[in-house]
Amino acid sequence: MINTLSLEALGPRICIMGPSNSGKSTLADAISRKTALPVVHLDQLHHIPESQWVPTAPAEFLRLHADAVSQEKWVMDGNYTKCIEERLTRATGLILLDIKVPVALLRYIRRCYSSTPRIGGIGKSREHMTIEMLKYIIHTAPQNRQRHKKLYDQARLPKLLLQSSGDVKACLEYWGLKLKNQ
Repeated sequence: MINTLSLEALGPRICIMGPSNSGKSTLADAISRKTALPVVHLDQLHHIPESQWVPTAPAEFLRLHADAVSQEKWVMDGNYTKCIEERLTRATGLILLDIKVPVALLRYIRRCYSSTPRIGGIGKSREHMTIEMLKYIIHTAPQNRQRHKKLYDQARLPKLLLQSSGDVKACLEYWGLKLKNQ
């Protein structure tokens, strides 16, 4: 890992962005357990619990997001660019996971066949693979990567770019973080 930014340098409000299945929620959970920062998984605010990714009403999501962002401390994972400016204005640190499509695709497939509910998921049951999500990972996420990188480049706060699984692993080790199942 090139950048050896300390976890403390990211401050008490850390925003984690990146493509679907890049490990945002897993990293947020590990940071939360190490620092006692409350974790906010935006997927859980944006979707109705126990649904198959049915979104809440847009106004309700924006209200929940504003409430979460207004707190003094958090580690928040998710993109939801319609409200990213509000999040980045309050954030004291930013982490961008820039994981490539094949890695995200493999993680999604593994997650759909895992018997363990995923960290940051919206229910207790296993997710079912959908053609919509496969299309999203293959076609939409690469376009979003450019937008996320631009936001990252423009951010004027302590930040860290992790571009591979190796970078993420090195960062976890450097910060002394443990994943939930370790």
